[in-house]
Amino acid sequence: MSDAPPIWNRPQRGSRGPQATHSRAEIVQAAIGLADADGLDAVSMRAVAAALGTGAGTLYRHLSSRDDLLDLMADRVVGELRPHPGAGADWTEALLGLARLQLGLYRRHPWLIEVLPRTSGFGPEALGWFDHCLGVLAPVPADNAAKFETLALMTGVVTLFARSERSAPPPAFTALDVTAYPNLVVAIGDPGTPRPDLFERTLRGLFSALL
Repeated sequence: MSDAPPIWNRPQRGSRGPQATHSRAEIVQAAIGLADADGLDAVSMRAVAAALGTGAGTLYRHLSSRDDLLDLMADRVVGELRPHPGAGADWTEALLGLARLQLGLYRRHPWLIEVLPRTSGFGPEALGWFDHCLGVLAPVPADNAAKFETLALMTGVVTLFARSERSAPPPAFTALDVTAYPNLVVAIGDPGTPRPDLFERTLRGLFSALL
């Protein structure tokens, strides 16, 4: 494991490699464009350099590795959640609004789901986001452990729904012989009415259970 400080705590330019021809911000934006278009596997130092019309060596004036680039990409898109909305009088509604913003971010940048578990830590934009979420929860009479658990699970629910939107639908039972499975027979015969907005109902239940 590298002992180097996080990329956000390092100078914009280092001494390694040839003279830089593009800024760190331009490099990160080019990488985000590749990931948005073709997925995370399309993002390599060579591919990003090619998108900028330069050599891969010039990127090392700003970055030590692809991992640095992934860290910067993730934090940059989290910055799209700004300006953070006001807390309002109802913290539950405010938190639901923040969860919807997160879901929208994952829809715009599906690769973010893959990157977040791999990042080396929280960048300034991610820290600002969580700080804002904690501010929304400031009026709630719960300890900080419960609040951290709530925000972590909220993000987990958002990630789950974002993944499910990208996945193939589950196989239907209609083409199967389920006569040997009495509970399935009953459920298929009377499936009930679909309930709207599972995303919101899930989060409301989560909030009420934890806080």
